[in-house]
Amino acid sequence: MRRTLPKPKTYMLVLFLAPILILYLANAVLPIFISIFYSFFNWTGGRTMKFIGFANYIDMVKDAEFWRSAYNNLIIVILCTVGQVGLALIFSFLYLSKALKFKEFHRTVLFFPVTVSALVIGFIWSLMYNKDYGLINFFLRLLGLERLILSWLDDPSYILITASLPVALQYIGLYMIMFMGAIKSIPEEILECAGLDGCNDFQRSIHITLPMIYDTFKVAVMICVSGTMKIFDHILVLTNGGPGKSSQVLALYSYKISFDRMKLSYGATISIGILILSVILTMGSRKLLGGKQYE
Repeated sequence: MRRTLPKPKTYMLVLFLAPILILYLANAVLPIFISIFYSFFNWTGGRTMKFIGFANYIDMVKDAEFWRSAYNNLIIVILCTVGQVGLALIFSFLYLSKALKFKEFHRTVLFFPVTVSALVIGFIWSLMYNKDYGLINFFLRLLGLERLILSWLDDPSYILITASLPVALQYIGLYMIMFMGAIKSIPEEILECAGLDGCNDFQRSIHITLPMIYDTFKVAVMICVSGTMKIFDHILVLTNGGPGKSSQVLALYSYKISFDRMKLSYGATISIGILILSVILTMGSRKLLGGKQYE
């Protein structure tokens, strides 16, 4: 006779979940409400707080620097979504190929950057981008491609591309793990039948695997969009928003407003603006990708 395990008591579930819930509320939810509260005041960090209603939000809507930072954020979101999710999907399909050897090694190498601090990644890439002694220009000289040598972090015309590359490459492994987990859930019989019907690896990936993991793909895109909207560490170390303000993003703008200019209430308002734009872009990407289920 099969023995069933007793259901856990409700108070035991609450006991185990309470510490995690408290940490989440203290670190994620509570700061949002605190920022909303401060956004209705004129506050520079002292004891005096003057209530000004929606004046900060009106100033934010009229702030050209805010919208320039939002535009930079949008470009980085597009580049990182294509780079991270797109490459992760391609690598996941490659793992289905029997021709690929040392799969565990490749998986570890691709996932390792995810475990490294964003500040460390940004610092390493700032050294690689250096015009005089950086590895990128060193190899270009070694290959006789001096014409391709550039000041990678000093030209506004392509600074957003060079700033997005470290972010895109760092988190490919995260989305690859998501896709591989979804692929593992596909019944092996379906893939075997496709092989017996004459489908090659490419056809099997496009016509069978992709439709069956489409929901995971949508989730990955939404996570990537929302995560890239709050990008800060990489840009701070790589460019600090420069040259000029050509790579300044919203989180960095909020930081500078709050701690360089000591406009703490306006910095809180910008952080709420980041939240609103993130929700709009995330829901927009979900709508763009469609809501239909693939059977």
